[in-house]
Amino acid sequence: MIRLFVALALPDEVKAQLAALAGGIPGARWVPPENYHLTLRFIGEIESWQAEEVDAALAAIRAPRFELALAGIGTFEKGGRIQSIHITAERSEALTRLQSKVETALQRVGLEPERRRFAPHVTLARTDKAETHKLIGFIHAHSLFRSPPVPIDNFVLFSSYLGKEAAHYVPEVEYELS
Repeated sequence: MIRLFVALALPDEVKAQLAALAGGIPGARWVPPENYHLTLRFIGEIESWQAEEVDAALAAIRAPRFELALAGIGTFEKGGRIQSIHITAERSEALTRLQSKVETALQRVGLEPERRRFAPHVTLARTDKAETHKLIGFIHAHSLFRSPPVPIDNFVLFSSYLGKEAAHYVPEVEYELS
């Protein structure tokens, strides 16, 4: 079994900008900068033969290059508690269309549809053990974050290996955009 997801890799300059935001929230588990990405579709654990089908389906996707801008900070909550904080990606027609093509391609090879609505973001930290007032202060302090638009000319199939401190992501295949 192999654990996979499809994402946009981020340029080093954007990773550096995001890494500069990390810190100041006791109890938060910060994502290592090398793990920053924008998930298009989490696949999960699948058999090796399925991974080959996934690769073939993703390789057939045709979509244009586009620019990605990150702006603002957001949270995901569960049971009234903030579980994670993230930087939000500005929606664009090209990003939405690419994500839709990825979803369609994966369903065609037999994967179950994604149940969650696509909310493009880059996770900064898991915060289920952090104090709420510290989280709110961080969100207010960084709510105006904005990165310059960066060119996106491919998307990536990553494998994910879970570790004690953080997951380790390996880019398996890059798919060029036209």
